Amino acid sequence: MTTTPKTAPRRSSPLTVQGWQTLVLSIMGLLVLGAGIAGGLLLNRYDAVAHQLIDEIQPSRSAAYQMQAALRDQETATRGYAISADRQFLDPYYAGQQAQEAAAQELRQRAGGRSELLADVDAIEQAAAAWRSSFAEPLIATIQPGTRTVVDAGVADRGKAEFDRIRALFDTQNEHLTAARSAGIEDLDRIRWWRNAVLGAIVVALLVTAAALAIVMQTAVTRPLASLAASCRRITEGDFGKRIVPQGPKDIRSIAVDVENMRQRIVDELDASRSAEAQLDEQTVELRRSNAELEQFAYVASHDLQEPLRKVTSFCQLLEKRYRDKLDDRGVEYIDFAVDGAKRMQVLINDLLTFSRVGRLNAAQTDVDLDAALADGLANLALAIEESEADIVRPAEPLPHVVGDPTLLAMLWQNLIGNAMKFRKEGVAPRIRIEWQTAADADHYSFTLSDNGIGIAPEFVDKVFIIFQRLHGRDTYGGTGIGLALCKKIVEHHGGTIWIDTSYTDGTRFHFTLPVPTTTENPAPLLEGTAP
Repeated sequence: MTTTPKTAPRRSSPLTVQGWQTLVLSIMGLLVLGAGIAGGLLLNRYDAVAHQLIDEIQPSRSAAYQMQAALRDQETATRGYAISADRQFLDPYYAGQQAQEAAAQELRQRAGGRSELLADVDAIEQAAAAWRSSFAEPLIATIQPGTRTVVDAGVADRGKAEFDRIRALFDTQNEHLTAARSAGIEDLDRIRWWRNAVLGAIVVALLVTAAALAIVMQTAVTRPLASLAASCRRITEGDFGKRIVPQGPKDIRSIAVDVENMRQRIVDELDASRSAEAQLDEQTVELRRSNAELEQFAYVASHDLQEPLRKVTSFCQLLEKRYRDKLDDRGVEYIDFAVDGAKRMQVLINDLLTFSRVGRLNAAQTDVDLDAALADGLANLALAIEESEADIVRPAEPLPHVVGDPTLLAMLWQNLIGNAMKFRKEGVAPRIRIEWQTAADADHYSFTLSDNGIGIAPEFVDKVFIIFQRLHGRDTYGGTGIGLALCKKIVEHHGGTIWIDTSYTDGTRFHFTLPVPTTTENPAPLLEGTAP
């Protein structure tokens, strides 16, 4: 029995995708590097020639023109002085000498190592010096200012001939400068051509290597990745059970294996999340049930628990009234203890209900006039204010309007002012000052309430806002320890903060903030004549 020989597997390239990319990019880098070096040399040469044109030849021409103009000014000034015998015509003559020297010095600096330009400067200066010594200076010396002097024709002709020779030197100098400029421009054109050729070669090399890289990417990367992307799209469409089959080069296959592992993990996580979601639904149901029980407890605490307390209080008072003459002092004291305990329990229950309902039940959001809220709080404290002879100093400007619950904000003022009156100094009438301003960020109103009471030590400024926290015994100061905790909860429910100013030493100063209402937050327009 014969068997069909197996086909030998095709030998794969020893290079991975990264290897092919490295090879092509290395070739591209070498080409670009070589072209860059050549281009850099050309650019360096181009800069050097441009530097000669811009910083040497062109400034040399300008300096030559200034030098020539200075000599012409000297010749013109000499002739003007010879004609008018006016000393003011000599000013351009001497100024021209200074301008000539400055221009000659600049030309020597700019000309660099160009011997023909330096020779032209030397020749012009020598000729100019000869003209001044043989003609200009003797002529100026023979003329008396204010008198007309006839210049000898021979002297004038000689001076003109010498200056014509200087003009001929001007032409020679200009020709040399023009020739140097033309040579520089020719060098620039030649270097520019080579530069363009090198840049063109770089572009061609980049295009060729880019095409080679595109072929490699298409063969080794794009096709295997397209297959992998198709598998991923099937997964995104919900077909999580479709396994990804690795294919392509070794590194692409490695990526496919990683994606397959990720798919499997997603499947496992999805199964786990579905289980967690079911547990979360059960917990949500349990939470709703717990909230319902809390609501029921609040109802019981507000009704069913208070009714027995009222009965205990009433019957204890009846016992005291009917059997007071039959009881000794200890029995009367016990009855008083029972009545006081029942009353304090009623107050504690009411305070706890109020604290728990902040932000939870009957949460009204409307435009609140804080002046009206303050007035309601003061009305609730009218008897305590009268008994303590408290002085309430309200701000000069009306309090602003905010968005919130008017009942809670009135309760805030009531608790803060009541706290200030409760913790007053013995024998000193309470003085409570209320102030406000818009905060620096213009997003909040800032309020302060200062009193002249016993104050709070710095180490207790945070403790007083915790529910049931008391700094004094119940025999010294009454209350349930909920008032300031209730204030903190009300302020934070309205989006503000409250704290105690420890730098204030004359009593206690509370700071709290409330947000400035925006147009969309303010459901009711402000009343005419009220503060915004």
